Amino acid sequence: MLRAVPRSLLMTFFGAFLRRLGGWIAVADLVALMGDLGLDEQAVRSAVSRLKRRGVIAPERRAGAAGYRLTTRGEGILQAGDARIFGRDGAGADAWLLVVFSIPEARRALRHKLRTRLQWLGLGTVAAGVWIAPARAEPEVRRVVAELALEGHVELFRGRHLGDRDAVSAWWDLGAIAAEYRAYVEAWEPALDGARPRTDAAAFAGHVGQLDAWRRIPFHDPGLPAAVLPEDWPGAHAWDVFRALDRRLRRAALRHVEARVGR
Repeated sequence: MLRAVPRSLLMTFFGAFLRRLGGWIAVADLVALMGDLGLDEQAVRSAVSRLKRRGVIAPERRAGAAGYRLTTRGEGILQAGDARIFGRDGAGADAWLLVVFSIPEARRALRHKLRTRLQWLGLGTVAAGVWIAPARAEPEVRRVVAELALEGHVELFRGRHLGDRDAVSAWWDLGAIAAEYRAYVEAWEPALDGARPRTDAAAFAGHVGQLDAWRRIPFHDPGLPAAVLPEDWPGAHAWDVFRALDRRLRRAALRHVEARVGR
């Protein structure tokens, strides 16, 4: 059932459970839990190596057992993700944040990093060096600017758009975002109509699977105001499906994880 990239599944697992376990997990327990998702040990270790290189986790032994702990950087990444993944549904007010920057050619590598990070946060492009997002994105943007030490090259403005709603489709690929929402609903809404998972292990697999399928979508849609979206926008329904599945599966999934780790 799960076809996600191993590294993505690991990040989803860490975000959903590792902090609840105290920020550390034994290698053997991690391999066993990922096995419940259909990943073999080699795939898990390869994905873990990539996440160690990114500074998300670090090796640490506890009570003689080899394991991995969440780093400060990893904790920050997961915390930043929580607000998007669980708390944004595109129903915000029609207030906008403009990000205007001018970075010298000599620092083009930093310019590229800034663009990449703004794109990851779901900002749209108005013109070269001018990006836009709902005003609620301001704390995330400020964090990125500070991390890249670009405060002297970036200006932020708040305001209202005085044009028509069609301009938004030039700043974002609304069709692509809508397709992501519809694909999630098509794949996971049937789980709400069926019987509850018979075992905690099944709930764990379902919970991680649907969360992994969902968690990138809110970064592509930064919470666009309903007033500027098409009337048939599927976002609100997709959020309803996600929240219902999360409520339905989360507790049983956590029981399964705690039982595995407690052995």
